[in-house]
Formats: sequence, C-alpha cells, structure tokens
Amino acid sequence: MSSKIREQRETLLSIRDLHVWYELRRFGFSHMGYVKAVDGVSFEMAQGETVAVVGESGCGKSSLMKTILGINIPTRGELIFEGRNLVELTGEELRNYRFEIGYVQQDPYGALPPFMTVQQILEEPLIISGVKDREKRLERIRKTMTEVKLHPVEDFLHKFPHMLSGGQQQRVVIARAMILEPKMIVADEPVSMLDASVRVEILKLLHALQERHRLSVIYITHDLSTVKYFSERIFVMYAGNLVEKAQTRRLLDNPLHPYTAALLAATSDPDADNSITYKEVPPGEPPSLVNPPKGCRFHPRCAKAIAGLCSEKEPVDFEPEPGHFVACWLYRTEEPE
Repeated sequence: MSSKIREQRETLLSIRDLHVWYELRRFGFSHMGYVKAVDGVSFEMAQGETVAVVGESGCGKSSLMKTILGINIPTRGELIFEGRNLVELTGEELRNYRFEIGYVQQDPYGALPPFMTVQQILEEPLIISGVKDREKRLERIRKTMTEVKLHPVEDFLHKFPHMLSGGQQQRVVIARAMILEPKMIVADEPVSMLDASVRVEILKLLHALQERHRLSVIYITHDLSTVKYFSERIFVMYAGNLVEKAQTRRLLDNPLHPYTAALLAATSDPDADNSITYKEVPPGEPPSLVNPPKGCRFHPRCAKAIAGLCSEKEPVDFEPEPGHFVACWLYRTEEPE
C-alpha cells in the first residue's frame, strides 16, 4: 500500500516516542537500573492496515505488543487509539479499550484452557463484555467459527482443546480474538508453533479476516519469510528501536539497514523465486537492554559502522526513497552537528 493511499485512510493508532522500561531491583528493594525494552518508538497505522514488527528474540517486540494491548504501562510517550491516549485511560475506559483489540497468542496449546469446551472458550468474552442473551451469544459463536473455518460448527462446539489439532486450536484462538468484533488484532508469532504445512493456511485466514472486516493487524514475528503473505509494511526492531520502516515488497527487495540485510540473510524460504542473495551474517549477539551501547545500537556488530559517528551519535530516521525510512548514518545527506 502506498503512503498516498494510507494517508487517505483514517489513522487508527499513533505511537509517539514510546518508552517502556522495567525497573530492576535487588531482592525487591534496592534500585539497580532499568531494562529499556522499548526506547523511543514512533509510528502510525491506518484503519484497515496490516504491519509486521520483525526482529530477534529480546528486541522489544513483545513489550511493544503488550503496551498496545493495554497490559504494560508506558514509561513515557503517547499511544493514541482513535483519538484516545491509552496512557490516560483507567478503569472502565481501559476495559472498553481492551474489548476493541483482539489478541492471537503464539502458543495455541497454552493459550486455551484445557477444562473448557470450544463453546465455553468463545462464550466467555461475550459474557464478560455484557452480551446477556444466550441465543445472541451462540449466534455470534457460530458465525465466528464459520469464518475461521471450524465447520461443521456442531462438530467442534463441545470439543475440548486436546481433541483438536494444532491448526484447529489456533483457529479457536483466532475465533476468540475475533468474537468481540475488534477494530485491531495483535498477532504474536501466530504460526511459529504450527507445522509448516498449516502456517501459510493460517496466515491466509488472517488476511481474509482482515480484508472482510477492515481490520488493522499488527503481526509480531522474527521470521521475514512469512510477512509477505499479508503485511503491507514492515517495521524492523533492534534493541528497543525501530531501525527500518517500509512497504513490504520494497523492504524485501531493497533492505537498507545492515541489520535488516542480516535478518534476510538468516531467512530460509523454500520458494526459489523468493530466495535471498545475502550471505554474510554479523558476528556477536544483540546488546543488553539494561546497558545498551552509545550511539547506534547495532554498531558493535556492523561491518559498515562509521568510526567516530556510529559509536557516538544515535541515528535519526532518514528517508532515502519515498516511504522508506531507515535509522542509519550511512544514509545521511549532510554531516551531523
């Protein structure tokens, strides 16, 4: 989706200079510093848009996700959803906000209570949200189960999770996320625990639901080989920062940040037409988020780091081509002050 088309849609979510830090305490008392899981993240999403947040484990993706879901409280910054600042919501307002966001967990085996049937699992959110009419609840359940292709519906309503395959369990998780008719879905590695044979099928299901209901979707993943199936833009995250943002095809065809190229080098794809030619993978490990390096956080691992600059100054977002942003000094157009 071009930036021009995206601008024609209403902005659903706007994140501005978001910081999420976790305090470290020794034996629960003395202050020992902070884990800077999200450290200055900014982006906007349009209504009906799908974005993928990609990065290694420990880069801050899950902390960003939990903050958007209203679970984490931001240390500072703004999270604006349809004109409401999530930071300022409390009590009933925060509860109502959570009804508008669906959540698809990574592990369907652990996400579903084993002592509840599929009907009970899907009915619980409706009861909590105040749908008192039992027939209306059952009607909504049947409609949602049909949409996620759990049919014939009667064959699944009274089954327990252990009686379902992994793909069927994940369809129940998706149905639960959709049951309250949310405006946005946050999908946390929704296919990483599934067999390869059903991964694309689940991603295509999410894409179909997104188009049918004009949903906004945030897809959290470490695997760039799956994002092309329905993500319109990719945000690459490293050590608490977003280092590159672009349309999906543009980023996959022309990664600008050295870290993005490294992620692509580590990506396997069985489709020869989508093979990546990058071979070099940077040495070392991601930095500690308790004490991240000064300047660009990727510079200790970067073969292209500029001496005296990357290690000293944190890069800003540059736009080498329209709609393609990269936080890397390699793309500066003039000498930094």
